[in-house]
Amino acid sequence: MTRVLTLLGIESSCDDTGAALVRHAPGAAPQILANCIAGQTELHAAYGGVVPEIAARAHAEKLDLMVEAALAEAGLGLADIDAIAVTAGPGLIGGVLSGVMLAKGLSLASGVPLIGVNHLAGHALTPRLTDQQAFPYLMLLVSGGHCQFLRVDGPDDFTRLGGTIDDAPGEAFDKTAKLLGLPQPGGPSVEREALAGDPARFAFPRPLLDRAGCDLSFSGLKTALMRARDALVAEQGGLTQQDRADLCAGFQAAVADVLAEKSRRALAQCPDITGFAVAGGVAANKSLRAALERVAGQVPFLAPPLALCTDNAAMIAWAGLERFRDGHRDDMSLSARPRWPLDTTAPALIGSGKRGAKA
Repeated sequence: MTRVLTLLGIESSCDDTGAALVRHAPGAAPQILANCIAGQTELHAAYGGVVPEIAARAHAEKLDLMVEAALAEAGLGLADIDAIAVTAGPGLIGGVLSGVMLAKGLSLASGVPLIGVNHLAGHALTPRLTDQQAFPYLMLLVSGGHCQFLRVDGPDDFTRLGGTIDDAPGEAFDKTAKLLGLPQPGGPSVEREALAGDPARFAFPRPLLDRAGCDLSFSGLKTALMRARDALVAEQGGLTQQDRADLCAGFQAAVADVLAEKSRRALAQCPDITGFAVAGGVAANKSLRAALERVAGQVPFLAPPLALCTDNAAMIAWAGLERFRDGHRDDMSLSARPRWPLDTTAPALIGSGKRGAKA
């Protein structure tokens, strides 16, 4: 398919409600015509993390408003759209279901084709949206719920080289912030505190560096930080501002070291790639970006703009556009999936169960 395509994207997998319009003409750079997001940080602030039930209700209230806002910003109507792309998983099932049901309703009412998109594919294909990156490339997808190295050979062709066997880095950042009494979301809070800290004060572990391969682990690192915090509290009756800064700096440095070393190993497995890219919410961390860029060396390094690091509908619209151009279509049987691995041939990293392998 060589004609100009315009897709509406809908995203509701966690705590960001998004709608976007993306247009692409073959041979030209993609255009983001609108990218509207309603965050839920204030709704979850008192709970120290995302509450699925609250998130689902907020998505149900905001999704249609975001779609209206995106269409208005782009100056388009549903009649101008070639297809509707929606996150169909993985994610918090209430939010995913809200988005899928809205997309189905819009598709059924307007006759516009429906495309279900894997949320992780949205992140993994973001370098194609922002930099027109050619296949194959190496992607480090690093977010609040996921962390994995992917060789990307096509819009639906992903090979997982490794991933976290427990916590994702974003989850570890959030838990670290909670342990230290910092506000959520934890990633930006820990990064801010770390700026004034000494990363060498605490001897935090670098998990799994003694194990071959590209798998990662962050749960033990979080536990080590908790023990260091408890030791300080027992010794001096509490934490000083400098203690918090040093704990954050040491934690962040340990995460950077682990990701850097595992990235070296992943790069060694992909000598023919066109670039090394990072995406996902944790990719917004400047210290981690710098460490990964150093590792890339002579391989072109790509990191999306900060606005496209976190969950957004523009990446969903683009992933849907790539699938649509390849001839993919969905119908009203499209279902919301809490789990949906990109590489279905790889063994599950964290178990499976009745609902299938985790992503």
